[in-house]
Amino acid sequence: MTITHTLMFTAFPYICLTTFIVGHIYRYITDRFGWNAHSSEFLEKKYLFYGSILFHTGIIATFMGHAGGLLVPQPLYDMLGITAGMHTAIAHWNGLAVGLAAFVGVLLLVWRRLKQPRIKMVTTPTDKVLLAALAVVIGSGVYNVLFSQFDVLYNVAPWVRGIVTFTPDSTLMIEAPMSLQIHVISAWVLLAFSPFTRLVHIWSAPVFYLLRPFIIYRSRKGKV
Repeated sequence: MTITHTLMFTAFPYICLTTFIVGHIYRYITDRFGWNAHSSEFLEKKYLFYGSILFHTGIIATFMGHAGGLLVPQPLYDMLGITAGMHTAIAHWNGLAVGLAAFVGVLLLVWRRLKQPRIKMVTTPTDKVLLAALAVVIGSGVYNVLFSQFDVLYNVAPWVRGIVTFTPDSTLMIEAPMSLQIHVISAWVLLAFSPFTRLVHIWSAPVFYLLRPFIIYRSRKGKV
């Protein structure tokens, strides 16, 4: 194990997490009016609809799957009757489905940004880097689902939980294939980069609209 490996899987995640937190605070203070998705829907709707639906559905389901699969220890699943083999199979097939959806979606969004003339004119270098980063993270994830047989339950998952509890063990990632290491590292880079992109709109999603009371409209009665 080299010093580079140790730093990449111990210090680097915390550098990215710190950048993620501080970056969002800085962005909110200095660029509050730019805190949105910078939607280009009025310029082109068709490809945005299909790309956005596939990407958002896939990425949200992928995030939930990663959270449940990596942060919850296997003994808890065993208590629920879900063995390691069952857990791996569920993660594989569900991950493949939602990962492909997210990957196709991001490819459509990339194509839209590069080939639609009106969208291309308003696309910034940051947008291009963001889409490229998303494509690398999602694409490498799909690649690992399809071609990597590495058991993440007893290597990657404990390493991720170690980061959460401030006890990361970089030795757990020594045997991880290069494709998996690329996926993990690129995901941390994307996390650190996100506060400076349009991804900040995830914190402004209108979730609370679902909880607000109905607005009741009453017709005016005519004058007697």
